[in-house]
Formats: sequence, C-alpha cells, structure tokens
Amino acid sequence: MNVAGISLGEIMKISPVFDILLACLILAIIVGFERAMTYKRVSMDKVSFMKRIRESLSMNRYDEAVQYSAQENKPLPRMVSVALTNRDKSAEDIAELMEASRMEERVKLEKSLGVLGTLGNTAPFIGLLGTVIGIIRAFKLLEHSAGDPTVIMVGIAEALITTAMGLFVAIPCVMVFNAFMGKVKNWYTEMEVVSKELLAEMGAIPVKKKA
Repeated sequence: MNVAGISLGEIMKISPVFDILLACLILAIIVGFERAMTYKRVSMDKVSFMKRIRESLSMNRYDEAVQYSAQENKPLPRMVSVALTNRDKSAEDIAELMEASRMEERVKLEKSLGVLGTLGNTAPFIGLLGTVIGIIRAFKLLEHSAGDPTVIMVGIAEALITTAMGLFVAIPCVMVFNAFMGKVKNWYTEMEVVSKELLAEMGAIPVKKKA
C-alpha cells in the first residue's frame, strides 16, 4: 500500500501513532474473537430446557431438575439451579438469590466488552492525533526544504493514513460492541422472564410488601 509514494512500512517506522492504532486493532480482534467464542458456547435452546424443567417440577422431581440444570454449565441453567437448590427458602429469598445470580452472569457476559467500547470511542481521537503530528511534520519538512513541496509528502501521508487507521479500528469496534451488548441484554431479559416463570412453577411467587 502506498500513499503519495510512501509505503505503509515507511509510515510504520516514522509514526508511533500508527503503531499504537495497529496494536489497538490487534487487541480488538483478540477480544472480539474471545467474546464471540464465549457467546457461541453459552447459547442454548431456552424453550427446550425450560420444557424439561417444567416437566420435572410438575411431577415434583426436583432432584431430577437440579441434576439436569447442573449438566448445562451456562448462565440460564446456573440461575435455575440456584433457585432449585434453595427451594426450601422463602419466596423472597429465592427471588433475591436468582437476582444475584443474574447480575453475576451479566458481569461474566459483559467481560472485556468495555475494551471494545473504549477502542471504538478513542481510536478516532488517536487517529486525529496522528493527523496533527503528520501536518506538523509536513510543515517542518517544508521549512527545511528550500521550498520543495515534494518533501512534505511524508507528513501528509502520515496524516492521511493515521486518520484512516483510526476510523478502520473504531467503526468495527463500535459495531461489534453494540451487537454483543444486544446479545447480553437479550439474555438478561430472558433470565428475568424465566426467573418469574420459575417462581410461579415452584409455587413461590414473591408477595409485594405494602408501602
């Protein structure tokens, strides 16, 4: 790749900002891949799972339901397992325990997403810093070039490439961050719905306290 006759390798040598953006890109790829694999691993058929749980509860086979939940090492089954293993507690306590489980699972699901969000927000500004540095470099080269405008090409190329690189890092990061956060919110909502349904199935609907 060449910009104004300057190769990408030359830009990497003279521009620390470009190197920073390249490191940001690599980090974003690693985090995005890790999260994608994690979400693929925790995905499951909620309908089939809850159908099996309801069948066990309808026949008072709590141990069977607990065992089935323990087999699925995923957010929803872990929350269900918490409720079933504490079924001897009060309705309010079970509801609190499930809420704590949901919050814990959400923290796990959102792990490292802040990295993508931060990169998406800061990469354009890092690219802008490279643009400013490139323009300053161009003016300095022009000052010592005896009026030859061709020497400023290095600075101009640095400015253009770092700007483009900043956007190249930021745009995918923002898109992936929003997509992943959407998944997490959907899973959290599903867990809230299931928790209410499960309390009803167990005959343990929390009683609202009077103000």
